[in-house]
Amino acid sequence: MTNSRQELAGQVALVTGAGRNIGRAIALELAAAGAAVAVNTRASRETAESVVREIRTAAGTADVFMADVADRTQVRAMFDGVRGRFGPVGILVLNASVRREVSFADMSFEQWRVPMAISLDGSFHCIKACLPSMIAAGRGSIVALTGDTALTGAAGKVHSSAAKSGLTGMMRALAREVGRHGIRANCVSPGHIDTTRPAHRSARPSARDLIPLGRWGESAEIAAAVRFLCGPGASFITGQTFHVNGGQMMF
Repeated sequence: MTNSRQELAGQVALVTGAGRNIGRAIALELAAAGAAVAVNTRASRETAESVVREIRTAAGTADVFMADVADRTQVRAMFDGVRGRFGPVGILVLNASVRREVSFADMSFEQWRVPMAISLDGSFHCIKACLPSMIAAGRGSIVALTGDTALTGAAGKVHSSAAKSGLTGMMRALAREVGRHGIRANCVSPGHIDTTRPAHRSARPSARDLIPLGRWGESAEIAAAVRFLCGPGASFITGQTFHVNGGQMMF
């Protein structure tokens, strides 16, 4: 974490899927910027508590909030808990997702629905839960993590590619609708990032050759982009997608 400034001091941030990898890095980065961070995870309290300990060791403020974002009742309870602990959420980072691969020919409707429930339904539930307080405050920042496959597609990922593409459209439409309330909605689209996922490690050599910068990205580099979009330096940025991919895709 970099502590050169505290531009998010006094704000409350909730990061979904924050127990590991990119979500963990985002939680650490927002805490370093001074925000009180609600660390959400669905399954592993242990990993979320590890993130909270790291934040507190660095003199930051954080706590764990367990919830399945696809479950509206759990989401409402989570936001009530965050409000009681820290205050209303002013920064929402929609990071929770799944990346299970299955060919479209073999895909069941239940498998199709999983990424939709997390990325789209989950985003709907979370935004609905915090939007009234953002409107009342006259400010807010919502950042959704998408991915390059939202534009390129990927074999075995028809369901998740469709979900991420839908999330991009959702943020653009939301930006137009809530901008008059001082609320901004943007996306960060990671390219190939060096995480703990074995599938990523196995694909690393060939994928790296396609990246002009010649390496995989780091979770901290995605977190830095999210921090910027949540801060005052991005006060006139909304409805945009920041592609953090080492130049593998250029626009």
